Amino acid sequence: MSERIVGAVPSPGRLLAAAAPDTGAAGKALDLLSIAVAAVEQAPGMAVRGIDRDGIVCYWSAGAARLYGVPAELALGQPWSSVATAMPEGAGQDADGHAELDAVWHSGKARTARLWRLGSNGVAPRCICSTAFPVIVAGRVRQVVCIDVDITASGQDGAGQGALLLMGDNFRQLYDKSADAIVLLRDEHIAEANPAAIALFQCEERPRLLGRRLSDFSPLRQPDGALSSLRGTQLAAQAHAHGNWRYDWQYQTCLGELFWGEVLLTSVTLDHTYLFYAVIRDISSRKLAERALYLSAQVVEHAREAIVVMDPQQRVVSMNPAYSEISGFSLDDMLGKPFAMHRAEPDELAFFAHVWEEVDTNGYWQGDILAQRKEGQRYPAWLSLTAIRDTQGQLSNYMAILSDISERKKTEEHTRHLAEHDFLTDLPNRVLLLDRLSLALAAARRKLSMLAILYLDLDHFKHINDSMGHHVGDLLLKEVARRLVRCVRGVDTVSRHGGDEFVIILAEVGGIDQAAHVAASLLQAVTQVYQLGEYELQVSVSIGVAIFPSDGDSIDTLVHNADIAMYHAKESGRNNFQFFNAEMNAQILERASLEQGLRAALGSDEFALEFQPALDVAGGQIVGAEALLRWRHPQLGVLPPERFLAVAEECGLMVSIGNWVLRHACLRARAWHDAGQAWRVSVNLSAAQCLHNNLVHSVQEALAASGLPAACLELEVTESLLMKGGARLAGVLAQLRALGVRLAIDDFGTGYSRLANLRHYPVDKLKIDPSFLPGADGAAGESDTAVAATIIAMARELQLTVIAEGVETAQQLAYLRAQGCQQYQGRHAGAQVAGSALAALLH
Repeated sequence: MSERIVGAVPSPGRLLAAAAPDTGAAGKALDLLSIAVAAVEQAPGMAVRGIDRDGIVCYWSAGAARLYGVPAELALGQPWSSVATAMPEGAGQDADGHAELDAVWHSGKARTARLWRLGSNGVAPRCICSTAFPVIVAGRVRQVVCIDVDITASGQDGAGQGALLLMGDNFRQLYDKSADAIVLLRDEHIAEANPAAIALFQCEERPRLLGRRLSDFSPLRQPDGALSSLRGTQLAAQAHAHGNWRYDWQYQTCLGELFWGEVLLTSVTLDHTYLFYAVIRDISSRKLAERALYLSAQVVEHAREAIVVMDPQQRVVSMNPAYSEISGFSLDDMLGKPFAMHRAEPDELAFFAHVWEEVDTNGYWQGDILAQRKEGQRYPAWLSLTAIRDTQGQLSNYMAILSDISERKKTEEHTRHLAEHDFLTDLPNRVLLLDRLSLALAAARRKLSMLAILYLDLDHFKHINDSMGHHVGDLLLKEVARRLVRCVRGVDTVSRHGGDEFVIILAEVGGIDQAAHVAASLLQAVTQVYQLGEYELQVSVSIGVAIFPSDGDSIDTLVHNADIAMYHAKESGRNNFQFFNAEMNAQILERASLEQGLRAALGSDEFALEFQPALDVAGGQIVGAEALLRWRHPQLGVLPPERFLAVAEECGLMVSIGNWVLRHACLRARAWHDAGQAWRVSVNLSAAQCLHNNLVHSVQEALAASGLPAACLELEVTESLLMKGGARLAGVLAQLRALGVRLAIDDFGTGYSRLANLRHYPVDKLKIDPSFLPGADGAAGESDTAVAATIIAMARELQLTVIAEGVETAQQLAYLRAQGCQQYQGRHAGAQVAGSALAALLH
């Protein structure tokens, strides 16, 4: 046995090392208990004794020598049964003590028992609380270490005794049941770990944790970029130097998940060996909260919006740099002072009293204000006030978020200006016009005053755009806008309604004569000469006027009626102004009805043709007939072309109607030929047809569909159209002439064209306008008949056929015969044919 004894009293570390001399897994299992033994060995009233598997005492502390009266040299290496027998007063003879010791050997679990040491020679009995801890190596109990506490001094009361009896259990329960992870490190390796450590590191079994370095559960670098291995060594040195060291550390679990731990690393010197035990608490939630708080602080610090925090009395407790940048107030200017003194409109106490009342009631308020900088300037701002409450719902702070919205306001004003003003002239557009007209009408109703709406349209503006280019048209519109604005008062509104149309509101006019005076001034201003770059222009304008309340009491009605009056100004020769009246409205309604009916007329087969015969002047034979369009209106009856052709022209139906006339005229002419009469049919061409790209194709289709020879079709264009058509129309006429179609000029003499110009056009016939014929009562003057004579003479020289239209009397026919005119048509010609058998072919 002597070889087991090294010195008089072995240290706890050597005691346990003797039981398990290797430093592998078995040795690691003893380290935690070694620390516990070392911690309690010197405590007064405590005894530590170790008994190996053979029942030999392998450790006997100084406390055991004092408590049991047996020196270490007599106990060490001796069987426990012999030492117990040798104890004074038979202290080791307690049957309960032997039973508890046997139970530990067999169960491998710690046990606590209360032992009585019998007194003698007047010495009182002593009560001993003994806790036996098994030392398990390789799955077997190799030693039992007993920690005995003398609890006699604590008194005999139950509470004191119970507390001392639990001392041994408390240590183990503290270790096993701790919510914090506890690990023991020996030579940097994990020698022991409690259940909380197994759970924290997500290791399903203890062996996955034991034997590994704690650094193995750290990422390569900590979040601040430091190497975990280097930083860990530095922290261990701090713990060794100071006894313990507390720090935060990021770990990685067995499953690879990261978490934050708060570590208390304690250095323990045991038998000249440095050990550490670490208590690790999971603080991931706290770190997340700290991170969120840090990010919130950074957001506030770097926010572009000004943020001010106040106490419940609205005194400033903090603010971010953005507030200083926006307002010019520093933290010293603001700290501890009411936020109200730096708000906008400080004199409007009632307004801000309402704001704070709403904050206290609803928890927040936000809106536009006019804020004030330190230097005194005002600026538009968006303010949001929020009441902050604690977990009990009590008001703790106010927070103000303020943004300088000066640029946004400028952008909004610019955007609103663009939305309400014409991009070219910068005049109010329709949107703003309607808004101002609504206000003006409300004021006129309230004051029982008159209001005038002037609707202006430039005459022949499209011709300027087409001939000179849109850039010239734009320059003209800008200059017209400037002239219009100069002609009215500041309370009036000049608006561009679209294209070349303008609408003017004359607010609170004194009467119709005042509106007429303004209209006349506008006419004079607009018709002055314009110098636009290299162009010198003179334009005219047509103006319609509607008066409130006589011409309507709503916006739509007034604008509509002014538009109608403007239309009649154009009908009256342009370059004038017209006031609205009921008759105008009736004509407009009729026009709208005609337009609607025209769109359905083609499909409903409501059009018809009448034919006016053309007779030879010398012999009186029928040589041809002119197709005249009629509209069999379902309600209005048969309408002549002058009732509806202008409407058809304006609504874009003239080409379709013209093509219908072409087809049906050719079909009737073919029927004449089939009946033995080779008459030529004449068809009038409208301006829309002549300028349309498909005119030649439409003529070809009509001839092909009817089978009429091209020479039997005569197409008529007016002299005025010929003068305006230019080279383009000349080209179209040349193509038609190439088809074999004959061409005639209608109303010749009214356009003052030179006869020499006819050489440039492939014309076959001239039609003399009726105004140049002597009247039945001799009303036509000598100059008129001289024109007719001249036309006939010059046409004969040019080898052109001349036909006079509108011949109504025998006297007119006699005059034409005398002048050498070849053909005529009109009422007198119709009368000549009416009684003949040929008349039926013309109807």
